[in-house]
Amino acid sequence: MSDQPTPLLDAETAGTEVGHAHQDELRLWLRLLTCTNMIEGQIRSRLRAEYDVTLPRFDLMAQLYRASDGMMMSEVSKRMMVSSGNVTLIVEHLVASGDVERQTSAHDRRAQLIRLTETGRANFRDMASAHEAWIANMFGGLNAKDIGNLMKLLAKTKASLQADLSQHGAAADAPVVKKPSSRRSR
Repeated sequence: MSDQPTPLLDAETAGTEVGHAHQDELRLWLRLLTCTNMIEGQIRSRLRAEYDVTLPRFDLMAQLYRASDGMMMSEVSKRMMVSSGNVTLIVEHLVASGDVERQTSAHDRRAQLIRLTETGRANFRDMASAHEAWIANMFGGLNAKDIGNLMKLLAKTKASLQADLSQHGAAADAPVVKKPSSRRSR
């Protein structure tokens, strides 16, 4: 018996320990998932630490930034692929912070139009600039050729996924189902 500690397994290794007919495909899926989770975790952490903003708030602000005249809350819900209840809670936080204003629609008193305030636009520009730098730093180990090759491979991967989804009766552009977020993340 060896005195060496048993190495911890990461998700990529643990998922492919036992020989599978499609072991490489499983490893690829786990590698993509691992990278996505690592990037998202860093973005969440940095937004919280540097701006006291959650990723869902940043995402909602990004949607509104692109729509200078504002958006109906129902449209934001569709674009973000979250429930209208989640959007309402996020908007409440952004209204309280002075980043978003809302008003009742002139056409439908049940609907609300939301838009970034001038303060919200300035805050988003600052966060978006930092976000861009974080992403650039995270991919700093890749050169332009690496990025180009990876983009081509990911486009090919996306096409393969869409073909499989359409073959099995699911819409090729079906939204990704996200895990429900806790109240803290709003």
